[in-house]
Amino acid sequence: MSFFRSKPGLVAYVTCGDPDLATSRAVILSAIDAGADLIELGVPFSDPVADGPVIQRASERALKNGTSLEDVLSLAEGIRNSRPLTNLIVFSYLNPLIRYGLPKFVTRAKDAGVDGVLAVDLIVEEADEYRALMEKSRLAPVFLAAPTSTDARLKKVAAASRGFIYAVARTGVTGAKTDVRGDAQQLVKRIKKFSKLPVAVGFGISNADDFRQVGKYADAAVIGSAIVKIIEEKSANGASPEVPAAAVGDFIRSVKRAS
Repeated sequence: MSFFRSKPGLVAYVTCGDPDLATSRAVILSAIDAGADLIELGVPFSDPVADGPVIQRASERALKNGTSLEDVLSLAEGIRNSRPLTNLIVFSYLNPLIRYGLPKFVTRAKDAGVDGVLAVDLIVEEADEYRALMEKSRLAPVFLAAPTSTDARLKKVAAASRGFIYAVARTGVTGAKTDVRGDAQQLVKRIKKFSKLPVAVGFGISNADDFRQVGKYADAAVIGSAIVKIIEEKSANGASPEVPAAAVGDFIRSVKRAS
């Protein structure tokens, strides 16, 4: 399974259901057509402790509209049917997956055409049942690696991950500005000692310069809060889904051109 057709690959995160599912669908299709290599389908959650204020607000709006995990999987199914070659990852906290039922979730995700799952707060040491279910359904479990991870932890993450490894550019929450050349570059180098999987760097990457810098040492970069903020701003005052979709597409094209 190859998630990244180009180097650096661009991973686009969208909080599904913000401000509604129709907008999410339009934005995701636009992002794919603009050159995003992989879409992270964010499952809205009431206590997104790893996320900064931009994505927190997006989750609040999506939950207020009643967006559920089943809605996200249905959205994935529609995207898969419309863009069969795209790469789709469900990005979720563990709680919604457990409430849905892990076996049921894994089966439904596979049937919907999802390629993998990143359960952001699931640590690799406690993921045996989850990994077994994922392997049975041929879904890729993606795990996080942080600058504070020991070599022993990185070895475990490398052994457990499929598809790619998500390298957190720095400790803290999503969206905060960071120097993507410091800790992140060293972390990618450390991960590469233990795995041949592609490494995607996320947290704090928000513009073309960040993307270009990350591309010098990593296989892909994840852009989340910057995209969610565009959706927030362009969806104001009841704008049609096409308005934020076009803006996100323009943004992704401009980022890709800079690489």
